Amino acid sequence: MIDLTVIWACIIGFAIIAYVVMDGFDLGIGILFPFFKVGQDRDTAMNSIAPVWDGNETWLVMGVGGLFAAFPLAYAIILPALYAPMIAMLLGLVFRGVAFEFRWRDPAHRAFWDKAFTTGSVIATFAQGIALGALLQGITVRGRSYAGGWWEWLSPFSLLTGVGLLIGYALLGTCWLNWKTEGGLQRQAVTYAGRLGIGLLIMIGAISLATLRLETQYYHRWLSFPGVLATAQVPLATLIAIFLFYRSLRLKRDAQPFFWALALFGLCLVGLGVSIWPDVVPARVTIWEAAAPVRSQVFMLVGASIMVPVILAYTAWSYWVFRGKVGTEGYH
Repeated sequence: MIDLTVIWACIIGFAIIAYVVMDGFDLGIGILFPFFKVGQDRDTAMNSIAPVWDGNETWLVMGVGGLFAAFPLAYAIILPALYAPMIAMLLGLVFRGVAFEFRWRDPAHRAFWDKAFTTGSVIATFAQGIALGALLQGITVRGRSYAGGWWEWLSPFSLLTGVGLLIGYALLGTCWLNWKTEGGLQRQAVTYAGRLGIGLLIMIGAISLATLRLETQYYHRWLSFPGVLATAQVPLATLIAIFLFYRSLRLKRDAQPFFWALALFGLCLVGLGVSIWPDVVPARVTIWEAAAPVRSQVFMLVGASIMVPVILAYTAWSYWVFRGKVGTEGYH
C-alpha cells in the first residue's frame, strides 16, 4: 500500500533541496558582493543570476506551503518556535529583491542598493541557518503545541549553523561565478572558492560533532553498532567530494566545482535525514502524527503532480536559455 504521508514528506524534502540548490548560489553572490570591484565585476556578477534568481525562490514557497497543507500539526508547532528568524528571513529576501531591481533603475544611489543587496542576502541566509539549528536542537512541545519561549531559537548551536550556512552559500556563489564568468572575476571566484571550501569543511565537522550532543537519538543513529557501518559512509563520501572539488579547481574546470559543492550540500542533507527521519519535528513529532487527513493529501497530490513538473520544466528552460558565460551587458 502506498503511504501518502511518506510521499508528501519526500515532496517537501525535494522542495527544500531544490531551494538550497537554486537559491543558495545567488544568496552567496549577495554575501560576497562587497568583495567585488565596483562597476564591471559587480554588474557581471549580478547579470549571472538576474534571469533566474526570483524563480529560484518558488521552491521556498512550495516547501513552506506544502508543510502547512500536508503536515499542519508540524507547521503549528514549528512556526511559533521560529517566528523571529522566519520574519527576519522574509524581510531579508524582500529587501534583497527590492535592492536587486533598484540598483539598475536608480544608478545615482547604486552604492546604497549594493549594500542593501548584501545586507538582505546575509540576513536571509543567516536566519535560515539559525532556523535549521533551532529545529535540530529541539523544540519544546507540550501536548500538540509549542510550549517554549520567544528566544528559544537563539543558542550557540543555532548561531553556529547560521555561520555555517553563510560560508556554504558563499561557496556556491563563488563556484557559480567560476562557471559563468571569465577573466579577473573568474580568477577571484576560484581563489575565494578554495578558501571557502576549507571553511565549509571545518563547519561541517564542528556542526556534526555538536549535533551528536543535542539529542540521544542523534548519537545512537550515527554511532550505534551495526548502524555506524552505514552512517560512516556519509563522512567518507564528504571527504571524497571535497577532494574532487579541489581537484576540479586545480584543473580549472568551469562547471565541475559547482556540482561538487552541491554534492557537499547534498551529503549534509543526507546527514540531516539520518539524524531526524521519520520525525518532522525532530525527536518530538513524526510525519504520521503530524499528517493531514488522507483525503486532503490525495487532493493536494493531484495538484502537486501537475504543478511540480511545470515548475521543473520552466526552470530547466530558463537555465537553458541563459546558459553560457555572461558579461556586463545581460538581463538588464
